[in-house]
Amino acid sequence: MYEQISHSLLNDILNRIKPDIYQKDLRHFYTRLGANFYAIHGLFAKLYGNREDFDLQAQRLVETMARQYIKREDELKQLDIERERDYNWFLNQKWVGMALYANGFADDLKDMQSHLSYFQELGVNMVHIMPIMECPEGQSDGGYAVSNFREIDNRVGSLEDLRSLSEEMRSRDMLLAMDVVLNHTSDEHEWAEKARTGDSTYLEYYYTFESRNIPDMFEQSMLEVFPETAPGNFTWDEKIQRWVMTVFNNYQWDLNYNNPAVFIEMLDVILYWANQGADILRLDAVAFLWKKLGSTCQNEHEAHLILQLLKDCCQVTAPGVLFIAEAIVAPSEVTKYFGEDAVIAKECEIAYNATFMALLWDAVATKNANLLNQGIKSLPNKLERATWLNYVRCHDDIGLGFDDKDIIQSGYEPQSHRRFLIDYLTGRFENSFARGLPFAENIKTGDSRISGSLASLVGLQYAIETGDVDAQENSVKLILLLHSMILSFGGIPLLYYGDEIGTLNDDTYLDDPDKMDDNRWVHRPNIDWGKAEKRHTPCTVEYDIFNGLKKMITIRKEINVFSDFNNRELVDVGNPNLFVFNRFNPQKFHDRVLVVTNFNDQPQKLDLEDVASWGTYKQGQLFDLHTRQKPEIFNNTLVIPSFSFYWLREM
Repeated sequence: MYEQISHSLLNDILNRIKPDIYQKDLRHFYTRLGANFYAIHGLFAKLYGNREDFDLQAQRLVETMARQYIKREDELKQLDIERERDYNWFLNQKWVGMALYANGFADDLKDMQSHLSYFQELGVNMVHIMPIMECPEGQSDGGYAVSNFREIDNRVGSLEDLRSLSEEMRSRDMLLAMDVVLNHTSDEHEWAEKARTGDSTYLEYYYTFESRNIPDMFEQSMLEVFPETAPGNFTWDEKIQRWVMTVFNNYQWDLNYNNPAVFIEMLDVILYWANQGADILRLDAVAFLWKKLGSTCQNEHEAHLILQLLKDCCQVTAPGVLFIAEAIVAPSEVTKYFGEDAVIAKECEIAYNATFMALLWDAVATKNANLLNQGIKSLPNKLERATWLNYVRCHDDIGLGFDDKDIIQSGYEPQSHRRFLIDYLTGRFENSFARGLPFAENIKTGDSRISGSLASLVGLQYAIETGDVDAQENSVKLILLLHSMILSFGGIPLLYYGDEIGTLNDDTYLDDPDKMDDNRWVHRPNIDWGKAEKRHTPCTVEYDIFNGLKKMITIRKEINVFSDFNNRELVDVGNPNLFVFNRFNPQKFHDRVLVVTNFNDQPQKLDLEDVASWGTYKQGQLFDLHTRQKPEIFNNTLVIPSFSFYWLREM
């Protein structure tokens, strides 16, 4: 009966569809729409079925998908068809990403195009460009306060520049990833400006209230994202004399997804950028999409319905485009953003593995893999046709979102252990060489997140400033060690621009009044291309890091067990300083790689008899793919030097 209702509605919609749509060749569109409309109708009805204008909104939804399909270039439509046939294409080990700001990595989008050979030299073939949509001149949260969803900010270029870049990248078999900010707009967006005039249509695009009664009820259960710089979740707007929900910053107005017009607008935005050549769209702040009284307004069931609906609609118009869920949430919650289907990612094909990132920094600080081993055991399995985005650093801060149960299981007290990590990574702890900065520090609770570049956090800044040669050597080893983890763990490794040449903290943000109160800008550098040139000069830090990464990336692409088909097995070896796991080919038992990592500053040993699935090996029976040499083994005991790793394969 339900299916009959959905198909009846679809027939009515198609009968009413406007001439500028039905006169076009929509063969593939109609095939995909018919296959997906039952799910689309069901989700749309769950979210908006109680509205009197439901049928009208459903009509608008289908017409939006159709119009964007018509605008999609033939080359992109053909790419959609190819990716539908090879639906696991993004799970291949050949993909290696880098995240960057276009006007930090280069001058602008046009200048970026001239640097594509740099990515290819390193082995990077997926480039995530941080927000480039039009935003205000002053504070814009690093581009995440968007004032126009369909224009490129003129400080980074033009639509023509982006289209040229995407075409050139496609010719080089490189993927373009872009941001779409789903949760909010700038208060300078056209919708917000119209709302300020009292336009009822656009007032309903946001959460606005005449008195503090409802906001105060929300505040009882909502958390604060930036408690020090942007306390509370509502801002009084003088022009409309109303309280506006502003979860992130007072200049970012939260969109009201209770309104289907908002959903359709944002779907149109997603499809618009897919049509500009984006292969992957990073959906920002997806955990915050649905607001409900009495809840934290994070991870609500309806937020997942919205993502499922966006995915189903995109499957109709641009099925070759992937979604990244930017959901930095608890480990038990993050896998839900893949969708809770047994195999297929019903929401986002890719999710940030923030837990893995934070656990790696715990291992750096403690110089052991105790919590890392425990935390990975507790990380839920991903879906087969979904993948992690694994990273060491990104544009954002480092949060310590471990599960307290894992901290306790590892022998620590949660609050004091987090305090230790904050002190260590900010250099307050005795003998710590880290030079991070506390971010969003809560004086009352002692909670904090951490800013800082990778090189400064692992001690390279300290080493250079003090001339400590041993500290410099160890910091370079740590940089390579951390990247070996994201390259071998399973998923798409995402490097962060500047890390490949050891870029240090950049304090120049303190001279900019629009940035000085946000110390995350300390790790959002302008690349020094003179420094980058040193990657060709042996015995320099830049040479050692760049070429060390290049070597690992090359090896990764050659080893098919590094593809991501849930083909990883954690190995408990009884040594808390080691992190050991097995990557294997499910169809070929002997096609496997044993990853052994030592986070300690002293050499460690591993009795190969403890790795039961690998049997007993003598000297010469194992080969390290990274060094291209046989590892040191004595009496069946493997020796792992300090801050180092092996990618071992049987000979």
